[in-house]
Amino acid sequence: MAEHSILVPLASHVHSKPKTKVSIVGVGSVGMAIGFSIMTKGLASILALVDFNEDKVKGEVLDMQHGSQFLHTCNVIGGKDYSYTSHSDVVFIAAGARQVVGESRLNLVQRNVDIFKTIIPEVVKYSPDCIIVVVSNPVDILTYVTWKLSGLPRNRVIGSGTILDSARFRHILGQKLDLAASSIHGYIIGEHGDSSVAVWSRVSVGGVNLSTVYPKFGEDGDPNNFKAVHKDVIDSAYEIIRLKGYTSWAIGLCCANLCAALLSDRNVVIPVTTNVAGLYGIEEDVFLSMPCVVNASGVTSVVNMSLTDSEKAKLHQSAKTLLETTSVCCFSKDAYFQLQHWNNTLVLAISSFRMSFRLLTHVFLSIVLAFYAHLCCLLGTLRSIFCHFLVIFTP
Repeated sequence: MAEHSILVPLASHVHSKPKTKVSIVGVGSVGMAIGFSIMTKGLASILALVDFNEDKVKGEVLDMQHGSQFLHTCNVIGGKDYSYTSHSDVVFIAAGARQVVGESRLNLVQRNVDIFKTIIPEVVKYSPDCIIVVVSNPVDILTYVTWKLSGLPRNRVIGSGTILDSARFRHILGQKLDLAASSIHGYIIGEHGDSSVAVWSRVSVGGVNLSTVYPKFGEDGDPNNFKAVHKDVIDSAYEIIRLKGYTSWAIGLCCANLCAALLSDRNVVIPVTTNVAGLYGIEEDVFLSMPCVVNASGVTSVVNMSLTDSEKAKLHQSAKTLLETTSVCCFSKDAYFQLQHWNNTLVLAISSFRMSFRLLTHVFLSIVLAFYAHLCCLLGTLRSIFCHFLVIFTP
């Protein structure tokens, strides 16, 4: 032992727990709010940040590293190169053009589609087994774009969707009823934006459905004007953008909550953007938010909510709005778009083949070694028997 050694080792073998890695692409206000929320909750062993602005991302990495002693152990790394994201469990996409005052989320679509064409192939290249969570707006369309570009199965491509809308809904209802937001159970479904649908028929407090207590709950002519709550939810983002220029902290906390469900495999019901083809009479591939069961495999199932005819009609209208925007951008006719989808599908297939080949090689070598060991034992036994007979029959 060295005379001035800092540590005195006691264990001969040290076993490490499996590490969890979360990556965030885009270190703007939203990306950093997600990273900070994940770090403070101690959800990841490794947090990787990537952005095209190398100085910005290096500065953010240093800033977070310097405060690490006050939080759970988390190794923060990052830079411009996507190799920093390699072997991630979850990758959040928060990069893209920022929504400006008065701009609809759907108006952002073409600018952000072009950005995603450079991001998604790199993410899949370095983390073919990850779950991708899209946060950039318009989130529902960009989740569809990510699914097409990545070649990943639909359960592993998720959008943050109406997590934040539902949180705002519960908060504003809680204020109106003088109750904690956590005691209000209700969902906003459909598009994360102007055509979202408030499921008034399923809002409850302590097991009591509020539509049985308040006449015309959430409808026109409601004396309590609960319908205004949904309008406040839609207007919230625009008001925050008008006041401070962007939204950040609430969506950061929402994504950390989603990340916890993805990493801990808890089967939590969360309203996220997913492919709803085949549900509620929607036949096309369209991504919008529904309450989903979320675990380490991504979205494994969708809660089959009982909706009123009015709510179903509004959900169909929300889906129609998203499909029309998708059609205008001509995603399905974009040659690059299709080529990238095929390319990433091929990358995933090759990755799976390599894993299978390694496994088969390992099994084959194990069988060969076992056979060789048994053969050596057999030859040793035969040699002993032969020597024994030589001793007996030799004069």
